[in-house]
Amino acid sequence: MQAIEAAADALADAFVDAVECIVSCRGRVAVTGLGKAGLIGNKIQATLASTATPSYRLHPVEALHGDLGMICPDDVVLMLSRSGESEELVRLAPALKRSGCEIILLTACLQSRLAGLSDIVIDIGSVAEACPLGLAPSSSTAAMLAVGDALALSVMELKNVQAEHYARFHPGGALGRSLMRVSQIMRTGDDCPRVGENDPLRAYYDAVLRAPRRAGAASVVDAAGRLVGFFTHGDLFRLTLSAGGFVGTAERPVSEVMIRSPKRVRVDDRVADALALMRRHRIDELPVVDEADRVAGLLDVQDLIAHGFSVFDEP
Repeated sequence: MQAIEAAADALADAFVDAVECIVSCRGRVAVTGLGKAGLIGNKIQATLASTATPSYRLHPVEALHGDLGMICPDDVVLMLSRSGESEELVRLAPALKRSGCEIILLTACLQSRLAGLSDIVIDIGSVAEACPLGLAPSSSTAAMLAVGDALALSVMELKNVQAEHYARFHPGGALGRSLMRVSQIMRTGDDCPRVGENDPLRAYYDAVLRAPRRAGAASVVDAAGRLVGFFTHGDLFRLTLSAGGFVGTAERPVSEVMIRSPKRVRVDDRVADALALMRRHRIDELPVVDEADRVAGLLDVQDLIAHGFSVFDEP
């Protein structure tokens, strides 16, 4: 905590200059460092990439032996070195400058050789390493990580990166699921049964039987395709029990027995929000509508399970 506070206190105009440099970068951001600083750089590079700033890792030793070929003149290079004297980085910097790159340096030593070779130098503060010997990189790497993440997130904010952009880079796992839109998972076409409000109840039965995938409900629409009601297998079961069988109800208009003003979600809603609605009201299917309230699809609990969502209430 002390190291991070020291880094925050040391931030000055150079931090703002670095953010502006990355935002205006027409190429990619190369992140490089050696040893523990290099490992911290790997994490910062991953944060940049996942927040819509194209970036890559550049190992300084490999760069001196051919990997400089991946550098483009429009790239920005972010270097990490507590001492600013890492020999490999000192040798690499002039070659990067000859390639036309701008160099941003994170360091605790503003009078170092690397600082003199860099375009922008960000002071990460000077705090003794937490190691009992005062040697192993610990406080300094914590400060580097905090400043590097602050850089990435500041760039993200200035680029106005929205959840939809973020979702493109996180399609897998729980994070990807939390950002999924209903349109990505809903059933459409014949898999989304629908009947007219003036159709007889047998039309509902025919519609769900035609669905290639097992459907437990159908949307009821008006002549313009707008949602006016919803009817489920559970509704049919209760109705036929009270009427003494399906034959006695088959010709009744769907409009007489449907659920009016049913719960619904829109195609651009997040699946997580739709699931919360289904949990709250204990329902297994939801009609999906567009901006004009026309039926666009059907969301079924079985599809949620198949995509890895837990349909049970959160603890």
